[in-house]
Amino acid sequence: MSDVTVAATETKLVTKQLPAADIMGESPLHHADLASVAQKGAQQGGVHFHERKLKGLLTLRCLPTAEQQNVIQSLLGVALPMQPLTSVTTDAVSVRWVSPDEWLIIVSGDQAFELETQFNAQLMGHFSLVNISGGTTIFDVSGSHVVDMLKKSTPVDLHDSEFPVGKVVSTVFAKSGVMICRVAEDHYELVVRRSFADYLWLWIQDASREYGLVVTA
Repeated sequence: MSDVTVAATETKLVTKQLPAADIMGESPLHHADLASVAQKGAQQGGVHFHERKLKGLLTLRCLPTAEQQNVIQSLLGVALPMQPLTSVTTDAVSVRWVSPDEWLIIVSGDQAFELETQFNAQLMGHFSLVNISGGTTIFDVSGSHVVDMLKKSTPVDLHDSEFPVGKVVSTVFAKSGVMICRVAEDHYELVVRRSFADYLWLWIQDASREYGLVVTA
């Protein structure tokens, strides 16, 4: 990464690392050339796949006081989801419950540094905010047979009564670990570690074979 800026907030340092004009940002699946696959591949099928590449992901850990919750809501534009396995999503940000003292925050890639800087400048008390953008990616999977594909991959009960829209779980997926969030009726997002991205992409291709896989750019 080339464009590096360091912001100091008391004793904390926040490093901005973004691709510059001479260095292209590459997602974990850049080698798969998904744009060409989307153009030349199947246009109809029961499972649709899209990589939401180069997003900004931050993990927040704290036991928030009422004052901290107010500051966090002002910074994110939404309140932290406090109920287990829930999430809140707007056009600008998605916040997902991970554990009683941990949340995953997803924003556009160019907003992560600014948000991290604002947190360290405005949020007082004990907390930890870590930028994990470079080590993760997000797979969008949807379609009329997306649940059938997911059932081959994870032991989670995906029935509507057990996994409503908005629910989020961290679980096993094809012997790897992912975070699954149901964002719409037949639409799920998988937060995937970079080191497992290629393996899980190959797995999803195989698990979707009988339903037809459509890749979207």
